[in-house]
Amino acid sequence: MATSRVLVVNNGTLSLKQLRKRFEELGSETDAVDAASVPSRTNGRYQAIVLSGTKVRAYDSDYYRPLIDLVMTADVPVFGICGGMQIIAVANGAELAEGPQRVGGFEVGVDTEEPVFAHVKPTVTVFQRHTLYLQAAPDGFRAIGRSQHAPVEFLRSTDGRIHGAQAHLEFRQDGKEILRGFADLYR
Repeated sequence: MATSRVLVVNNGTLSLKQLRKRFEELGSETDAVDAASVPSRTNGRYQAIVLSGTKVRAYDSDYYRPLIDLVMTADVPVFGICGGMQIIAVANGAELAEGPQRVGGFEVGVDTEEPVFAHVKPTVTVFQRHTLYLQAAPDGFRAIGRSQHAPVEFLRSTDGRIHGAQAHLEFRQDGKEILRGFADLYR
């Protein structure tokens, strides 16, 4: 069987190395590109797209337009991590709210009937590092994980192709197991 290849879009994360390593541990090869230089199509080269966290605010729609166009038109599964989820959500009409700064491991309840959560329990501990929160899933998406701090910790598009996590899944064992569930979707 051919090795799957994941396009990792670096939105300025501090943990690109760890994110790529997680997918490589799960049996995928990775290529990384900056958000400003994403291809317009995957052309069969990639089996999945992953958006990293970001330093640039998700509301910069001009900056992220090529990335959003790729995400919304690709025929492969997509996963947005932290700011990557926020970019997807804002591009689809969601709003973000400022909240308390969270850094470290926090518990999140997840909908275990969702395939991405096939390898975890109903409550996971995931690494958070942010101050912006998605208050509601945008049209075409639904919340599939929540916490006392945020009503949308995880989201999924109604067609099941696009997923997002407020947390940095490149850290902690539960994060790796959620990424394993995502990898099951494209392998």
